[in-house]
Amino acid sequence: MKWTDTLDIAIELSEAHPDVDPTKINFVDLMNWVMALPGFDDDKSRCGEKILEAIQGAWIEEVS
Repeated sequence: MKWTDTLDIAIELSEAHPDVDPTKINFVDLMNWVMALPGFDDDKSRCGEKILEAIQGAWIEEVS
């Protein structure tokens, strides 16, 4: 997975952290959790606020 795979990342995050409210996570934690996902293989420097917002939005949709 790469940073741009927002839906795949959101699905993985919802499975890895089922008790977390994605509206309450800060971007530092979100970035670290994404990088810790199995199968994630992208450079930290390619991540930005817009990507994290997209991931968070997809995660919110996934659990709604």
